[in-house]
Parts: sequence; C-alpha cells; structure tokens
Amino acid sequence: SLYFVFFFSILPVSIGLFLTALMSRRKIFGLTTFRTILFLPQILPMVMIGLTFRWIYNPNGMLNAALDAVGLEAFTKPWLGSFTWALPAVGFVGTWAIYGLAMVLFMAGVQKIPTALYEAARIDGAGPVREFFAITLPGLKGELIVAVSVTLLISLRVFDVVWVMTQGGPGIATTVPSFEIYRAAFQAQNVGAAAAIGVIMAGFVVVVSLVATKLRPGRADA
Repeated sequence: SLYFVFFFSILPVSIGLFLTALMSRRKIFGLTTFRTILFLPQILPMVMIGLTFRWIYNPNGMLNAALDAVGLEAFTKPWLGSFTWALPAVGFVGTWAIYGLAMVLFMAGVQKIPTALYEAARIDGAGPVREFFAITLPGLKGELIVAVSVTLLISLRVFDVVWVMTQGGPGIATTVPSFEIYRAAFQAQNVGAAAAIGVIMAGFVVVVSLVATKLRPGRADA
C-alpha cells in the first residue's frame, strides 16, 4: 500500500505540479488541446487501461519489442511475472492514469494567482524555480491539499487495475488491501478478516478526510 501511495498519489501530484508550472509560465500554442490529451487517461475506465497495459507488458508485448528494436534486449523481462518489477509496473499505470486529475486541479488553481506577482518576480530577476516555490506553490495550497487527499484515497482503494493485470500476483507482490478484502471474503470465505480490513481502511479514509478538511485554507481562515 505504501508503494501504491507513491505511484498513485505522490508521483502524479508531482507530475501535475511540474506540468502546471511549465504551462503557466508562458503561452503555449494549442494549450487547450495539449491539456485535453494529458487529461485523457483520467476519463478512461481503469479496466480498459489495465487490459491495455497487460498487453504492453506481455513478454511478447510492445514494451519488450521496443527494447529489442533499440538493442536493449538485456532489459526485456516478464514484467508482470517478476516479483521485483510487477508492483512498479502496475504502479506506473496508476501514475499515468491519475496525473491528469492533479494537473487539471492545479491548472484551475493557478488561474486565480494574480499575474502581477509573476511580473514583479521577473522584474526582480527571479528564475523559474524561485518563481515556482515563491508564488505558484503557495498559491496552490488549497488545490494541493485536495489533490493529495483524493489521490491518497484512490491509492488505498485501488482494486480494478490490480485484478485485471496481476490478480495480486506473482505470489502476493501486488496484493493491496482492497484486493485482500475480496480474496478473504469471496475466495477464502473469511468474512471476519475481510470486514476487519475494511474497517481499518475506513478509518484511514476518515483520518485523511479530517486532516484535509482541517488544512483547507478556507477552514483555517474561518
């Protein structure tokens, strides 16, 4: 689960922040189309995404074929059958599918930051990095809290992409709590264990929601 928090929450939010900083600093031709393409994975069903990437990760799939084509045969492997690489492979799918959500949240938030702040920073000689940490990041505090909270909850309840791609395998390499609930309740017929895991997950959800509510700028100002 902690690995999935990285792939489904921390990494997508970081990518969303980077893309927002990149696109908000200067005008980009066809920005609307560009943002639509980047957001597209978010509106696709996770089952379809999982099936597509299962084909890509297949030993005879697109990824290994591309590595062979560029002379990197030594790096080809059965990605979803490897105890080492199965979890990162599934995690990458979550990153690709979710970063668009964080990006759209940040792009909406950056519109409310006064452009005069950026102009003043540039007059003072601030570079892109200083501008990001001094203006953009503080201005996106509310959106950042929402993005982290939502993606964190997604990482805790992810099930469909794991079921479609690996069914928790190989072994228990990609077994996450939501999948363990299904396995315990419907395969092992251990409803008590499944209910216990569900209660613990519900507790995590409540804690995350309370923390997010407490940290919201509007809440603090009130």
